[in-house]
Amino acid sequence: MRLRLAGAVLLSAAAYYVYLPLPSGVSEPWKLMLLDALFRSFLQASDAAHSLGVCHRVHLLNQVVSWVEVIEARSCAAVHVTDSTLGGVPTRVFQPKEGKQLKRGVLYFHGGGWALGSGRMRSYDRLCRKMAEDLDAVIMSVDYRLAPEAVFPDQYHDALAASRAFLSSQVLERYGIDPHRVCVSGDSAGGNLAAAVAQELSLDDTLTVKFKAQALIYPVLQALDFYTPSYQQNQAVPILYRPIMARFWLQYLGADSSLEPLLLANNHSSLDQPAISASARSKLDWTALLPPKRRKHFRPVVKETGSPGVMGEVPELMDVRAAPLLAEQGVLGRTPKAYVMTCEFDVLRDDGLMYVRRLQDAGVAVTSDHYEDGFHGCMVFAFLPMMSSVGQRSMNNYIHWLDQNL
Repeated sequence: MRLRLAGAVLLSAAAYYVYLPLPSGVSEPWKLMLLDALFRSFLQASDAAHSLGVCHRVHLLNQVVSWVEVIEARSCAAVHVTDSTLGGVPTRVFQPKEGKQLKRGVLYFHGGGWALGSGRMRSYDRLCRKMAEDLDAVIMSVDYRLAPEAVFPDQYHDALAASRAFLSSQVLERYGIDPHRVCVSGDSAGGNLAAAVAQELSLDDTLTVKFKAQALIYPVLQALDFYTPSYQQNQAVPILYRPIMARFWLQYLGADSSLEPLLLANNHSSLDQPAISASARSKLDWTALLPPKRRKHFRPVVKETGSPGVMGEVPELMDVRAAPLLAEQGVLGRTPKAYVMTCEFDVLRDDGLMYVRRLQDAGVAVTSDHYEDGFHGCMVFAFLPMMSSVGQRSMNNYIHWLDQNL
């Protein structure tokens, strides 16, 4: 009897910990709850280790990821898989064994807030294998340096170095890649790097080969407004909570973590900040850039006076290489045709949707692929054991777009 009672108590406690009220429209909520409970456990353990001085919170999280997710490069019947370097940056290469002699090429940057993850993770390995086989394309998944050891612009420089090497005649010839059919892509923080690289290389007239397309998966593109409608609507929706995104930004920019409350209050982007011009503000004015369906009932949060020292401490907040949404219209107009995936239940939804609008206004052909039941990170959950319906749909549609546009 006592064992049954103890079991019931433990089961109730586990259910209480796992259960989280979620929006009614989110895809397969119980799977997301379980994923969130696991992620929260790791976050809490890493925060405790950090507070005790055992290790940096990011190190513990990445150690767990390595134990659970990172796998060796293993070829299969259809795809040859090797670990190599690209512009001096570690890269996993996926090459189809059959198909055409000249193949399409995709350069991919993984997500993880510029601090977590690896292109060698099981989920990315499976994604890139499927892309290689379905598209008859060479896929190169880049392992750029991570925070806290590396901070901006290190990750950007790694992405740029890998991109320049990818587009070089030596690499294209070595792997049999068609120079007219190359794409840069990435998800979340990787989408940020892909967008920044696409902008930079579009301006380089010395390049003989340029990207034909950019494919951005729920990208993070700005850190001046943490009160967009999607930040307000989804601040408590897993797996990317609003405070976690602010923390990722500060880690990436090498800033003091104590600034997190100021970012979350929009004190860093108050109207008394001379570093932020009216032109810069217009580039992320969601009241003009988002359709009414996405603005809903939300109102902008713009402080008259804030914390004047923040922009001085973290000038990188205004650096277009870190925040591609702040790019000038003339720069955007030179970037390749784009695919931008967004999810309704994602704090970064409006970053992507505003970028879609700005690219369109600049004359770029854009496919906006929005998932009404999607959540941040859903595409990498297209495989077991955390397979989700929206994960499979989003992955298949992403690959289909590449097939039709590359």
